[in-house]
Amino acid sequence: MAATVAGLFVLITILGPVSGASFNPAVTLVVPGGNRLPVIAAQIVGGIGGTLLAHAMFGHAVIETGLKIRSGEGQWLGEMVATFGLLLTIRLGQKHRPEALPALVAAWIAAAYWFTSSTSFANPAVTIARAMTDSFAGIRPIDAPAFIAAQMIGAWFGWRSGGWLISEDTE
Repeated sequence: MAATVAGLFVLITILGPVSGASFNPAVTLVVPGGNRLPVIAAQIVGGIGGTLLAHAMFGHAVIETGLKIRSGEGQWLGEMVATFGLLLTIRLGQKHRPEALPALVAAWIAAAYWFTSSTSFANPAVTIARAMTDSFAGIRPIDAPAFIAAQMIGAWFGWRSGGWLISEDTE
């Protein structure tokens, strides 16, 4: 988990000025602007590529299927909360502390890993990629659609709530 958080901080810091550090389809879909389909495709392909690379680095079969059961109302609520908080953090961080956004996002993901029942995937591309690993981080492919639906609901409410808190148009 620490490696994920540290890597996320570094990638947001260095890629933010280049591409907006766009790694998450839930963020891409709720934040207004741009041609989203190619970005979302790249996010998903990047997640899958990262999973395949990790398997190769650690001597796993390159192609695997997730077997970890991640299902049920508590897990889905955890994903809603994790993704709600992520989008709220992004929205309020952009407004009030843009220079701190990489640290804010990384800190939220670290905290949500520990306080949510789902261990805070908070990203549909990550969910898809984790359905392709039988590591401790995996998820059964059959459980992934409900996780993604929960993430999208949480993302929408997080973005809208952030707009409401800073009195900005949320469309």
